[in-house]
Amino acid sequence: MTLNPTSLKPQNLSSKLILITAAALCITLSTNLLRRPFSKSKSIHNSQSPSSPYIPSPAKTLSKTALRNAPYPPEDALPGARDVSTPYGSIRVYEWGPEDGECVLFVHGISTPVVALGDLGHEMVRRGYRVILFDLFGRGYSDAPSDQTYDARLYTTQILLVLASSHIPCSQFHLIGYSLGGGLSVAFTRYFPHLLRSLVLIAPCGLIRGDKHVGWRSWLYYDSGILPEILVKYLVRRRIRPVVAKKPAYVAAGAEGVLVAEEGEQQQQQRRRRNVRGDGDSNGGAGWDSAPISKSRPGVTVSDVVAWQVDSHEGFVMAFLSTIRNAPIYAPQDDWQALSRILRIRRNAADGNDGAEFAAGLDGGKICLVLGKDDGVVVMNEVIEDAKAVLGHDAIEFVTLEGGHELPFTSSDRVAESIEGFWKSI
Repeated sequence: MTLNPTSLKPQNLSSKLILITAAALCITLSTNLLRRPFSKSKSIHNSQSPSSPYIPSPAKTLSKTALRNAPYPPEDALPGARDVSTPYGSIRVYEWGPEDGECVLFVHGISTPVVALGDLGHEMVRRGYRVILFDLFGRGYSDAPSDQTYDARLYTTQILLVLASSHIPCSQFHLIGYSLGGGLSVAFTRYFPHLLRSLVLIAPCGLIRGDKHVGWRSWLYYDSGILPEILVKYLVRRRIRPVVAKKPAYVAAGAEGVLVAEEGEQQQQQRRRRNVRGDGDSNGGAGWDSAPISKSRPGVTVSDVVAWQVDSHEGFVMAFLSTIRNAPIYAPQDDWQALSRILRIRRNAADGNDGAEFAAGLDGGKICLVLGKDDGVVVMNEVIEDAKAVLGHDAIEFVTLEGGHELPFTSSDRVAESIEGFWKSI
């Protein structure tokens, strides 16, 4: 998916403003670059050998001490860790749970690595399922291919590579996609529906109304073509790196301690500015930055993890930028039209009607969408309306829960309960 500069261009952005902004940004960048000694400048490819087709993950570039001090050290991030060697670089995979349990594969979002879905994985294991989670290329502890476009084709290939790496054959599995992972899961389902027992989408991309939720900065950085690429990377790096609170404060709450991140005035102002317009590439909403990444790591927030990736994963910004430009994020998406046809065929086959072509997989011809009522990125009412329009009322079961875009982190138990309820109903 390539964003269309014409269709997504904010109406209130004049050509004069674009030129003035571009000139100012170029001057700013030049000033910053001139202030730095050339010998200390850090290229995004500085850890990559000339013949290597990928940028190594922090697991390969950071010292043992630095890894131990990471927001989530690799040795205890999640159970069942393995690194899978592929032609695109290594993939960090986590797999655990009963070997005879139904297989569940998770696909995470654009900016948070898969550790953010770890609580949800643990919830499913407690219910008797076998789970597989992995870091998308350029996130967490997976390498970043440097010669590939980060589109649905690359990510679909990555899902297949992850499945092939398991010693337990998953002839059919449940696929759960969150945010960007939702859009990628729809694209995967378009080509491999027979592999799936079910499809669950949590706050999925793919139906976001770009003309409404893309601000002028996103258009300028990603699609205008006005700015040189080196400047775009510099600005995107600054844009997506959260301001991390320096000092936590603990307050008592019954028998447990609740960690409250102290925010300085600068951080509060930055969040308010980001939330003026729904630019989902830079912020996930009011509760996003301060959301704990896991119940087992209450002092580690989304801000901590994203900032660490920006600073420590040399391929993260490149992967993020290419994903925004090429992955299935904004509507309309042909993948959803194809999914509508697949689900209709499944329902016809279940009813004993004609059209049993590719009838295996996707039990019941229905998918589940789990949405947060306060999500400022994937807006509940818009997604419900648009999903019904493209898939039809009979093809979807909606679950709406209190919370924002951070729903699977902060409410993993309720999300897991809703997902299992859907599986039992089909």
